[in-house]
Amino acid sequence: MPVILITGAKGQLGTELKKISGKFFGYDFIFTDIDTLDITDAKKTEAFISTRKPDWIINCSAYNFVDRAEEEPEAALRINSGGVKNIVNVIKDSLCRFIHFSTDYVFDGKASEPYKETDRPDPLSKYGLSKLEGENQALKHPWTIVIRTSWLYSAYGNNFVRTIIRNASEKGRLKVVNDQKGTPTWAADLADAVMKIVSDINKQDAAFNGGIYHYSNEGECTWFEFASAIVRYAGISCKMEPVSTDEYPVKAVRPRFSVLSKKKITSNYGIVIPHWESSLAKCISQMKREKII
Repeated sequence: MPVILITGAKGQLGTELKKISGKFFGYDFIFTDIDTLDITDAKKTEAFISTRKPDWIINCSAYNFVDRAEEEPEAALRINSGGVKNIVNVIKDSLCRFIHFSTDYVFDGKASEPYKETDRPDPLSKYGLSKLEGENQALKHPWTIVIRTSWLYSAYGNNFVRTIIRNASEKGRLKVVNDQKGTPTWAADLADAVMKIVSDINKQDAAFNGGIYHYSNEGECTWFEFASAIVRYAGISCKMEPVSTDEYPVKAVRPRFSVLSKKKITSNYGIVIPHWESSLAKCISQMKREKII
C-alpha cells in the first residue's frame, strides 16, 4: 500500500487533501503539521521520513506572510527553502515522489500573456524569493513535481475570501486594488488535481513527468473583481470601491500581472480545470452550509 506523507496538513491545501483522502482507497495517508513534523528541523525530519519511508511526500508546509517576509526574510527562507532542503536531503537517493508548491509571486508581473513554466522568474518580494529558492531545492530531487499556484483560498484558514466576507459584513464599504490581475485558486480544486496526478501515476494511467507545472483556476480577474464576486455570492450588501496599487500601499511589492498558463498540466496529466467564478460560488455555498458565514 503506497504511503503518502502530507506536511502542513492544517493549512488550506492540507485540510482539503485530508477531506478528500477518504475517496482514495489503497493508500496509507500520514498527515502532519508543525506539532508532529517541523520540516525546519533537519534531524527530526530525517528521523520521521526514514522511519515511515513514504512513497510520496506532498509538502503543504509554507511561510505565506507576504508582507511580514519583508521584515523577517530569514523566517521565510527557513521554511520555504530550508525545510524543502531538509526533505530532499532525506529522499535524494530514493524513488520517493515529491510534490511541492510554489507561487505566481516568483514572477515580476511585467508579462502581457499568461506565464509559462519556462518563463524566467524574477520575484519582487522577499516572499517570492524564498519560494523560488524552495523550487530550486525541490528540483534537486529527480522525482519532483513543483506546482506553482496563485491567489489560493478555501473555506478554512486565513485567506482573501474569508477576509473580504468579514470586512464587508463589518464595514459595509471596501476599497480593493483594481490594477493587479491574476487568477484565484480554490484549494479544493488544487487538492483534487494533486490526487488525480498521484492516483494516475500509481495506477500507471499516466507517466511520471517531473519538473515545474502551473495550476490555478481558469479565467482571470483583478483583486477588485474577485472581491466584488465574493460579496455578490455571499449576499452581503457592501459598497465596493476600486483603487490603484499606489492608493493601497503595502510592504511587499506584488506583480501587476500573474496569470498562469495551465497548458502543460492539462496536457501531461489530463487535468480539467474549472473557471474561478464557478469554484468561488461552490466554496461560498459550502461556507453557508457549514455555517462558516
